[in-house]
Amino acid sequence: MKPTERLHQLGQSLWLDNITRTMLADGTLAGYIDELSVTGLTSNPTIFDKAISGGEAYDEQIAELTPGAEAGEGVGANPQERVFFELALADLRDAADLFAPVHRRTDGVDGFVSLEVSPLIADDARATIEEAAALHAKGERDNIFIKIPGTEAGREAIEESIFAGVPINVTLLFDDKQYLGAAEAYMRGIERRIEAGLDPAVASVASLFISRWDVAVGKDVPDRLVNRLGIAIGGRTFRAYHELLQSDRWLRLMNEGARPQRLLWASTGTKDPDASDTLYIEAFASPFTVNTMPEPTLHAFADHGEIGDLFPPDGGNAEQVLAEFAEAGIDVAALATRLQEEGKASFNKSWEDLLKSIETQSGVTAG
Repeated sequence: MKPTERLHQLGQSLWLDNITRTMLADGTLAGYIDELSVTGLTSNPTIFDKAISGGEAYDEQIAELTPGAEAGEGVGANPQERVFFELALADLRDAADLFAPVHRRTDGVDGFVSLEVSPLIADDARATIEEAAALHAKGERDNIFIKIPGTEAGREAIEESIFAGVPINVTLLFDDKQYLGAAEAYMRGIERRIEAGLDPAVASVASLFISRWDVAVGKDVPDRLVNRLGIAIGGRTFRAYHELLQSDRWLRLMNEGARPQRLLWASTGTKDPDASDTLYIEAFASPFTVNTMPEPTLHAFADHGEIGDLFPPDGGNAEQVLAEFAEAGIDVAALATRLQEEGKASFNKSWEDLLKSIETQSGVTAG
């Protein structure tokens, strides 16, 4: 049995953090589903920029879409955004169809693909709410998540989108407090649906970013603490996740038919070349969670990954390790805020690079 299959059987969803039109057309993604137990995928602006600019797979559709984009048709604030969303949704519909059997088999728990709203409107709750609804409707698939950043500004959009019945992948979460803020927004949306007599079963995941923690402090801590901060933050957040799922408030919602917002381990590709390439996959083996990983990490884990003890619901020694980081001068609360802000800036740059690639290939300037 491959390590990927064993991890899946232990109760964790394995998602691919990548999508290209080529992997859809040549059977690569179908192979990952059949052979490596992949049950969903995530995308982001950087992934699509590499896919669109890295070959000719999108050229024909870009040429077809450009006149309509110039005329202002479709979702997006400018021609490049309108073209991009059409390209992305075409891919995501195909991917969603591949995962449809998983989505049916799990009664809507698993089998999702994800598309991000424009990060340029992340601080505009109303614009985010409108774009999330429009993208999900245009996607025409029940198993498409719309990604919204879990910032303070994003929480209003998360609550309103969940209330509207739009499945949401909350992205850019970096610690337990940011996770709990996103979970609070999700629960408020569900509670409002119950009060309104609506179906409370609206799917959501909360994506906690891991590897960026270790990149941020790698050169500032003793050797014994290198590559340990991300796992410790994950442990603290995993404890908060389990405490929330066992709370009276959440149990009442489940009794009304609501489904938990699952915790998703994101940014789990190892950045340190001296560390194990399966470090975060092995560390975060845990039932009722999702781990989304880049292709090299998926292949590495399938080839030589090992599964030991499951990640403990109480976070294990997370607090002890975090105390050692505090002694080493690392303010994790301040760093969580910084990482989220840097993540927003990074997404903005990736988005602008993506739109520039589309502009170059289409010959249409922003308007």
